[in-house]
Amino acid sequence: MIVKLVVLSNAVSFFGKDLAKDDQFMISALAYVEETLICAEIVRLLPNFIAPIVGGIMALRLKAHQVVFDTLLPVAQQRCQERDNKLLGQEVPYHADCIQWIMETSPKQNPWTAKRVVHELMAIWFGSVHALSTTITFAIHDLCLHPEYILPLREELLSGYQEFENTSVGLPLLDSFIKESARLTPVESMSTRRSALVPFTLSDGTRLQVNEWACTPVRAIMSDPRTYPAPLEFHGFRFASVEIVEKAGAYFQCLQAKPSKFTDLDSTFHVWGTGRMACPGRYYATAVIKVIMGQIIMNYNLKLANDDAPRWFTWRSSILPRSNTMVVFSSLEA
Repeated sequence: MIVKLVVLSNAVSFFGKDLAKDDQFMISALAYVEETLICAEIVRLLPNFIAPIVGGIMALRLKAHQVVFDTLLPVAQQRCQERDNKLLGQEVPYHADCIQWIMETSPKQNPWTAKRVVHELMAIWFGSVHALSTTITFAIHDLCLHPEYILPLREELLSGYQEFENTSVGLPLLDSFIKESARLTPVESMSTRRSALVPFTLSDGTRLQVNEWACTPVRAIMSDPRTYPAPLEFHGFRFASVEIVEKAGAYFQCLQAKPSKFTDLDSTFHVWGTGRMACPGRYYATAVIKVIMGQIIMNYNLKLANDDAPRWFTWRSSILPRSNTMVVFSSLEA
């Protein structure tokens, strides 16, 4: 359910209104994410000499990616034509979607072709749907496990959601809750993957040879007691300011030395990556998460069907929600 919600929420921003209304395209856009996850993990386990062959065979049998590509290509071609017309001084339509953002941020001296634009869009689409749906699912689980947070979050949303919808700012308690959930259950336990192109020595003396990889241990960093007091305990308002937390109730604690936002980049919080390669879409992603979480909290009570059910499993470096962990939603109007 959450994956479908994210797909529908993302569609207009990524593809524009027309394609978002195309039911057949949207079915393929969802299937593309699921098929890519399966194919990628299978190929990653294979030896290099056979991986391209198996990957090619799987691609022939799984058609969603081709449907998405073939549908998006003429749209990208039209946008490229509009880009060229604009350089000639002609009036062109304004598009507020991810296709246009990719084109406007591509190299000016050597603009990307329509095919390159579509490939970039499909890659961002996959990453967005997978990461957002996983993050939201774990946050919903945490709401069920810590129901004491529902009332103050609902009160904040009822008084501040409209302003957030208009300005994309506000809702500090919800922001902190999402960040704490992501700290304890990040989508990936490792980040900032880098491959050595030449022999390289890190500052601590560790040597990397060509084609060897280095990464940051995200989950370990975000469980370090030197940075996070009570690191293995869930404190949903950990990252909010003391003044705001005190208004929420005496039960809640603000454990960090200073408040921070979910979108902040920090050497102790690597959910978005690090440095100049950090996720540029983190503000959009955070807004989508808040919209979906906000609508759920304002309109539903929720609980786990089984409080003791295992919530996730790990596959390589990924931390994924279990599909059989059921959440019961009951409407507040019922």
